[in-house]
Amino acid sequence: MKGFRPPPTLTALSSEPLPITRTITITEGISVKELAEKLDVRAKDLIARLLARGVFATINQTLDSELASEMSRQFGADTSVISFEEHAEKLVEEGMTTQEDAGRRHARPPVVTIMGHVDHGKTSLLDAIRETNVAGGEAGGITQHIGAYRVKITDPNSPAFGREIVFLDTPGHEAFTRMRARGAKVTDIVVLVVAADDGVMPQTLEAIDHATAANVPIVVAVNKIDKPGAMPERPKKQLADRGLVPEDWGGKTVFVEVSAKQKTNINLLLEMICLVADLQELKAAPERPATGSVLEAKLDRGRGAVATVLVQNGTLRNGDAFIVGNTFGKVRAMFDDRGNVIEEATPSTPVEVLGLEGLPQAGDQLSVVDRDKAKQIAQYREAKAREALLAKTSRLSLEGLAEQMKTAGVKELPIILKGDVQGSVEVLADSLAKLSNDKVKIKVLHTGAGAITETDVLLASASNAIIIGFNVRPERKAQELAEQEKVDIRLHSIIYELQDEIRKAMTGLLEPTYKEIYQGRAEVRDTFRIPKVGTVAGCQVLDGLIKRDSEVRLLRDNVQIYKGRVGSLRRFKDDASEVRNGMECGIAIAGYGDVKVGDVIEAFVTQTVAAEAIA
Repeated sequence: MKGFRPPPTLTALSSEPLPITRTITITEGISVKELAEKLDVRAKDLIARLLARGVFATINQTLDSELASEMSRQFGADTSVISFEEHAEKLVEEGMTTQEDAGRRHARPPVVTIMGHVDHGKTSLLDAIRETNVAGGEAGGITQHIGAYRVKITDPNSPAFGREIVFLDTPGHEAFTRMRARGAKVTDIVVLVVAADDGVMPQTLEAIDHATAANVPIVVAVNKIDKPGAMPERPKKQLADRGLVPEDWGGKTVFVEVSAKQKTNINLLLEMICLVADLQELKAAPERPATGSVLEAKLDRGRGAVATVLVQNGTLRNGDAFIVGNTFGKVRAMFDDRGNVIEEATPSTPVEVLGLEGLPQAGDQLSVVDRDKAKQIAQYREAKAREALLAKTSRLSLEGLAEQMKTAGVKELPIILKGDVQGSVEVLADSLAKLSNDKVKIKVLHTGAGAITETDVLLASASNAIIIGFNVRPERKAQELAEQEKVDIRLHSIIYELQDEIRKAMTGLLEPTYKEIYQGRAEVRDTFRIPKVGTVAGCQVLDGLIKRDSEVRLLRDNVQIYKGRVGSLRRFKDDASEVRNGMECGIAIAGYGDVKVGDVIEAFVTQTVAAEAIA
């Protein structure tokens, strides 16, 4: 390097680190050459120091953040590590002065997600909005190609005439939470649909919990006001009890009474969405390089990897190179929400993008950057992702809580609580909240009655929470997802045991615990009353196996009715030691006879496991 003179105390092979005199900012996947430039040292000196540590590196090789930080300290520099996207954003912002930035930032359309209980009219409301606010020639003939679309307010009498709103047609709370779990802040406003003739239901409360956890403002659409027996005031009161107080009652939540079927107050709803958006001052700079979020991605047989992307800032153009999550690409073609080919996409525009090298995940951030750098970072991330798969995911568990308390003082223990009846759940939530003390605060994120679902597991995964089931079981898919996401599920049937376990976890006094090993389940197809034996259930084993010495629980609609042991197990007239998947058998539950057709008998064995073995 011309004019460069190394510090007098430094030699290429010196192993003594220099005193820390400065701080530098490095990005993930920084190369040896880039780190040497930031440290203002010769690349060969850095390579020599790496070699002394047993790391054989070339000048263009990428280093992980930990190694790069360690090398920087050797050369007298402390480090601040940021992601590649944050670094790219920082460079763009540094390139714009405050006056230029103010001139370039313009208002952008708000992005809205519609949520609510099933059958409350979410889809009907979306269809009504689309039909009412699309130019006459296109109405009725729209082909929805992607799960998002732009709507323009076409009523000339509306104060919001000519403004646009982007609606995300997500499959529900599951997708919303999946994206939040990946750190994507896509939605600006949530429209909560509640039926005037039905009121607040479990999925409505779920939607409120998800929107509140994501810190997104809520606009409530009270639907079906045209139906006989509709009582719009009823959901208002129910939601006010949940913290969503209507504006006309002195609160801050916007409520609009609509009818998707009669298309009543549709424009008023859109005006209210625009009003809430104006309060948020949503702005973007169209001239800068594009950034956005992946809404969904799929493999198309003819077109390869295809991603639906919501452009959030800047303008995405044909030919732009980009990085998105663990992959990269170059925009080969773009399609809007109606399947038309477009050349560029401005802020708040949902587009389908072709030209990816791999398949990204929902919630991944897209950034337009130099192609070579995008390829280098994507390959580095892919390698790190492979390493992460081999390592154990560290989700919060009760056993780990005590260790966490020792290292960091006051902690918060987030809990999702599911029970067999709402009354039990409310009592449990209150009793658990009272267990909070100076060191640990218990935060109940979500409560509900019924089986533990996939949505509960996703919310727990996104919020790093523990799921507690009281007299209920997880659904099969939820159990598999929990194992995959390493979410801790605790099942109890006695309130005092549950309180004791939480209390012991908080004080770091967890005793050796019991772990259930799932064996199999059988469905009751018929029941027989046999003298001196009692009720025998004629069953077919659905999966796994049932053993003669198994413990069993009787499930009716996924709620535990009874827990006991197998009294007798027979195949035809003979006693059997075990019955496997697909076979029919007769099962008598010891000391219990209230078995009905359609019930499920789940077999398991309980093992005593030390707390250290589970952690």
